[in-house]
Amino acid sequence: MVMEMVPTGELREDQQVNGGDAIAQFIAQLKEQKIEYVRFELPDLHGVSRLKVIPIDKVEGYTRKGLNFYGGTLALDTASMVVPNSGYHSERKYRDHLIFPDLDSLTPVPWLDNTAKVICDPYWSREEPLTVAPRYVLKTLLQKAADLGFDVMMGHEFEFYLLTAEKKPIFDGLHIFNHIRNQYVPEIDQILEYLRGSGVDIITHNCEYAPSQFEINYGASKGILGADKAFTFKNAVKEVAHRLGYHATFMSKPFAGMSGSCCHFHLSLWDRNTDANVFLDPTAEHGLSKTARAFIQGILDHAPAMLPFIGPTPNCYRRLKPHTFAPSNISWGIEDRSAMIRVKATGDEGTHLEMRAASAISNPYLTAAATLAAGLLGIQNERELQPMVDGPSEDDPSLPKFPQTLDAALEALAADSEMQAMLGQDFCNLFSTVKQFELARFHDHLTDWETNEYMDVY
Repeated sequence: MVMEMVPTGELREDQQVNGGDAIAQFIAQLKEQKIEYVRFELPDLHGVSRLKVIPIDKVEGYTRKGLNFYGGTLALDTASMVVPNSGYHSERKYRDHLIFPDLDSLTPVPWLDNTAKVICDPYWSREEPLTVAPRYVLKTLLQKAADLGFDVMMGHEFEFYLLTAEKKPIFDGLHIFNHIRNQYVPEIDQILEYLRGSGVDIITHNCEYAPSQFEINYGASKGILGADKAFTFKNAVKEVAHRLGYHATFMSKPFAGMSGSCCHFHLSLWDRNTDANVFLDPTAEHGLSKTARAFIQGILDHAPAMLPFIGPTPNCYRRLKPHTFAPSNISWGIEDRSAMIRVKATGDEGTHLEMRAASAISNPYLTAAATLAAGLLGIQNERELQPMVDGPSEDDPSLPKFPQTLDAALEALAADSEMQAMLGQDFCNLFSTVKQFELARFHDHLTDWETNEYMDVY
């Protein structure tokens, strides 16, 4: 590797505050907190943290002029393989890009001594951001919402399995909320404390339905902070579990016959002028405003095109089955746990939507971006909300099913020009190219099931 020169130079506009030097203030804050190392973290296409560790005496230079990163990082697949024809590898001579830290994203890394982290955005140059970065895509959608007068309140609710280092459950049986299983091993308490120390405002923790499955919930936030918190949460859980001798996985369906792991995505829109919940109208049916109803219908209209982003691996589609507490069709309902959109119609400022179709493996930036894109299209197109069905949505055969595979979901995205325009054509092209490359590897793989089933009998 070529040694990187530590640069110094002029500030970008977003690094100047009230005529002062925000970076100088940032460095002073780090030194006051006795920080010795700062992790510069880039959220990749899959929601995984790609990072470099920077000693404190080098942080200022890289913050001012950017830190070199491989320019094709966002075009690596889930196995970190270089994806051909993506436009970001040989097509650009395998060049670097720069990552710049978002100073507002600074949080401690409490399981490491004297260490903090910042979330970074990638640029080809000081004036040219990588518009295909998932965090950039979400920022673009948040700006579209702002242009319509809305702030976005969001929260991601994840399930995951905490396993032994050999990837086996630490207990058996179905024990949702069970007092013994909730804190079955003392390392769970340590995970909770480290999460709180890293800026994740835990509100509840419990074991879930399946053996060794857990759910840790935290507070919702407005804007990019909501997705940044989800990014921090997922990567922290995996890293801390590893350091404690366990294996945490957000894989959608890690075990046949056991519950899948979800991401329930909670969202509401708030008036930027009055700070009132735009989804609430106490005079309307169920207390849902016209804006809320149009937003819901937008999600229903564009659900097939959303699926690649909220279910980005072939394994995700094993979870979306009836009678599993996961949605299996494109539907909505008031407090309907079997629907894609479960409406929390509380009649007060807590009114919001819970989009239940996302997998726990999904990238939190893209889950938020896809949901927001579809909902805003519903508002822009003034869509009328279809009636909800009687009884659980999963029991109504008239409701359209989700795409049954990632292949079919990518075809749905390719056919939905409105969603592609909202999310950005370059981003959709990159995402689809990477996923098609992964799918080709998936379809070429020979499974143990095939060998065991057919080798002897034929």
